Amino acid sequence: MEKQLLKQMIDRFETSTFTVNRILHACIRELMPENLTADQHSILRYIRERGLCTSSELADFFFVGKSSITAIVKRLADKNLIQRILDDKDRRVIYLSLTAEGAELVETMQEKIAELLTKFINHFDEQEAHTFIETYEKLARILIEEEGGKGRE
Repeated sequence: MEKQLLKQMIDRFETSTFTVNRILHACIRELMPENLTADQHSILRYIRERGLCTSSELADFFFVGKSSITAIVKRLADKNLIQRILDDKDRRVIYLSLTAEGAELVETMQEKIAELLTKFINHFDEQEAHTFIETYEKLARILIEEEGGKGRE
């Protein structure tokens, strides 16, 4: 691709990505219960998708230090949204899973977020929506491959 065109594409991408992220994050924050942060919600979603995980796995996936994850996990456990489960074979390993209350909260939030996103996706016709999602998924795959991924999906 020609250098000038590439620069224009990059500028357009950065501008639109910033706008989309800023507005969507603000909209999603408004949907969150008062006692839940966006980071906490992301961790709850990750645990729901995995079933069980460790704090180290969370730190690796979210690119944060283990001390940050420890603080978030403690808050989520104090709110009875996650539970710690000792490994039967190695007592040093502690798994995290959602409590029933945590699972219910994640499900409720996912329904609210789906409702919000539906409002925006409905502005695309079916082919545009498919093309957009396929292109966005391709970008996600490239980022995972180029940045080493380590299972970050």
